[in-house]
Amino acid sequence: MSDFVSDFWHYYIVVLVGLSLAFCAWILISNMTKREKGPVTLHHHIWDEDLQEYNHPLPRWWLYLFWMTLVFAVAYLLLFPGLGAYKGYWGWSEKAEYEAEVKAAEAKFKPIYAKYAKQDLIAVAADPEAQAMGQRLFLTYCSQCHGADARGAKGFPNLADNDWLYGGEPETIKATITAGRQGVMPAWGAVLGADGTRDVVHYVRSLSALASDSIRAQRGKAAYMQNCVACHGAEGKGNPALGAPNLTDRTWLWGSSETALTETISKGRQNQMPVFKEFLGEDKIHILSAYVLSLSKNQNK
Repeated sequence: MSDFVSDFWHYYIVVLVGLSLAFCAWILISNMTKREKGPVTLHHHIWDEDLQEYNHPLPRWWLYLFWMTLVFAVAYLLLFPGLGAYKGYWGWSEKAEYEAEVKAAEAKFKPIYAKYAKQDLIAVAADPEAQAMGQRLFLTYCSQCHGADARGAKGFPNLADNDWLYGGEPETIKATITAGRQGVMPAWGAVLGADGTRDVVHYVRSLSALASDSIRAQRGKAAYMQNCVACHGAEGKGNPALGAPNLTDRTWLWGSSETALTETISKGRQNQMPVFKEFLGEDKIHILSAYVLSLSKNQNK
């Protein structure tokens, strides 16, 4: 890996670019031969049996345009990065350009965000202007996982219902966006075995009144009470403090079919909600949290 950051590659690129420009210049010079007096003759090059080439020189206007492109290329490489580690006379960089744009945007929009940062989340959630801003933030940063309508997908929570893994209180939603979440469902396949896993699957399905084998469900209850109760509770209603889902409400992040539940219990699951604290900042997170809050029926309780 160290070879790719050594000075060799800088000189390699410089030499390669220099030779390329010199070759283009040589092509131009070699084709600027003036036409000699006398009749135009044919070269002894023949294509497709009867196609031949006259010895006309290239048009001057074309050659001048080509020379202009070469001059432009040299000027560009002197002013901007392009020759290995050389940063260019103007010292331009994509990172600096991006940071300047971000700084200008923050100077323009920060007062607007700051106005709402002092307000309660429920009040911000009821403000139409703040909602429009929050929706734009959501579509930009959250829709890739939760969908443009915030209804999620397999493995990604629905934010438009009233079911929350960690709780739907305003400050809890804000804490989730700010610091992220790391959800882990342990793999129980090795502990339960294939038959034991199937028993627990039928018991878990019975908790949501889904079709299940009553005999297997009865056996699965004993295994559930021994291995699963610590997170999901004796009644299967989950634990928001741990992010353990409620198994009785028919809301399933990874699906409720026997196949899906067997995979979940035997292999486990891992979900991660990214941390947005440093990326978005406190003021944007405040508005985004209010928007997410407004999507849920929790706001109207």
